[in-house]
Amino acid sequence: MRPTLDNLPLAFYPKHNYATFSPQWFPDLIQSKIKQLSPDIINIHWICGYVQIESMAKFAKPLIWTLHDMWAFTGGCHYSLECDRYLNSCGACIQLHSQKEQDLSRWVWQRKAKAWKHLNLTIVTPSKWLAECVRKSSLLRNYRVEVIPNGIDIQRYKPINRSLAREWLNLPQDKQLILFGAASTTQPRKGFHLLKSALQNLSQTKEKDNLELVVFGASQPTEQSNFGFKCHYLGNFNDDVSLALIYAAADVFVAPSTQDNLPNTVMEALACGTPCVGFDIGGMPDMIEHQRNGYLAKPIDVESLAAGIDWVLSDSDRSLSLQQRAREKVEQEFSLELQAQRYSKLFAEILGTLTAIFIYLDHTLISSFLPLRLSDGSRYNGGNPNARCATVGIPAQRTGSATRCLDFA
Repeated sequence: MRPTLDNLPLAFYPKHNYATFSPQWFPDLIQSKIKQLSPDIINIHWICGYVQIESMAKFAKPLIWTLHDMWAFTGGCHYSLECDRYLNSCGACIQLHSQKEQDLSRWVWQRKAKAWKHLNLTIVTPSKWLAECVRKSSLLRNYRVEVIPNGIDIQRYKPINRSLAREWLNLPQDKQLILFGAASTTQPRKGFHLLKSALQNLSQTKEKDNLELVVFGASQPTEQSNFGFKCHYLGNFNDDVSLALIYAAADVFVAPSTQDNLPNTVMEALACGTPCVGFDIGGMPDMIEHQRNGYLAKPIDVESLAAGIDWVLSDSDRSLSLQQRAREKVEQEFSLELQAQRYSKLFAEILGTLTAIFIYLDHTLISSFLPLRLSDGSRYNGGNPNARCATVGIPAQRTGSATRCLDFA
């Protein structure tokens, strides 16, 4: 009900895609819950659909805001695409198809500027790219920004025998498989149309009978697409075991996004030892080491993307080296334990004491100081049983939040 009411102002912009713009004007009841919990510090994640813009100033507690996209410093869009008006004050929003300076995006920007002027706020971004966007933005440039990458459960996402994975998924054993995953193949930012063009280019130079495409997260479209290769649509999977099998079955994972933060799919694929190819944009270079665990193509260059896929697949000895480094990269930089340690250190610095790691419960907030158990079974104790932490919001995506490493002891 609340998201529907929040989206009412968008009715004045009938050409707009509702999924990518959040006005956040509708009142909430979050303040009473926070007062009841009385935390020492609040960690905010994805709040769109749950928290009104003006509510944050009423928390009167130190805030850590973990950004999962660009919404916090724009006039309402979650990714700016080719627009840089968030550097000033938005208005004439291209995503609203508006030509008026005083439009909905300007109104949202002005509300944020007024409400967030004196916050006790620290920004956390999962990627270096998003941190730079924050530092350039007109709304949040004066706040402290820290980069803490999302973590992943490396015990669940790990290399699996490729032949066995393909047998369980009923995929061919004698083909090289190119993998793509996204909730939708029609969202331009995810770049499926660019992958299609790259594969068509690739089909002109490679043996068509040796390569096949595998797509998960999206259903088979009613109209068949011509990729130049046979395509397997696996549909949607929500469990980690199935997803790990899919990644392990592929020879290469391709993430052709044109703008992205730190996509979980790339991290999951690397954790499973699958080399990745993507454009050199956003958070991709934080994960993909060019020609070490994958390939960074020139931004939005279809021919470069095709060349990257070909480079990964064309040498079996090199492919083994790429697979090994893919796993090493995640173990060294993106484990859940590392993510928890980095947040714990930040909380301790802000509060001047050790504090508990935050946890989620459903789509709302809870406080914690609880003994926590990490994914390897060891216990984590924040050190100060009197410190309390509340988390507002939900993880932006299926994985990538510290919640995935934490269980009640």
